[in-house]
Amino acid sequence: MSHTARISVIKHAPANLKALMNLSASVKQSSLGERLVELVNLRISQINGCGFCVDMHWRDLIRQGADARHLNTVAAWRESPFFTERERAALRWVEIVNAQPHADASDDEFARVREHFSETEVVELGYAVAAIKAWNMLNLSLRNPVPEVPAPGF
Repeated sequence: MSHTARISVIKHAPANLKALMNLSASVKQSSLGERLVELVNLRISQINGCGFCVDMHWRDLIRQGADARHLNTVAAWRESPFFTERERAALRWVEIVNAQPHADASDDEFARVREHFSETEVVELGYAVAAIKAWNMLNLSLRNPVPEVPAPGF
């Protein structure tokens, strides 16, 4: 695969870019908390194979003070001792939501996530998946490469 971008996401369709950036910002400002949102972003980006987003969200979590060892086990969160029950519930739920229609957000799974999240927070988790999945698909289809040197502030 080429590591050269096909089209710049930033240069084209600015109204759509702004809308997606606003959605992402609103999710980060939600009641879920920025750390949990970034864990969700990292995990969904890993699943969807978006290197650009994996790099960006890993770096953001490091800036927030997350331990690198903790973050290295996000892909194996089920076996890792570093996650709270709330984080585990979120990661399980967002993996199911991300995989739809090939996964079943069953009533049992919904009841499990509701043990840790309010109705509003469950909807916010859905928006978190929608936002990061949109970024993943844009970056993958347009081959937005992982920058060798991250832009300042990113």
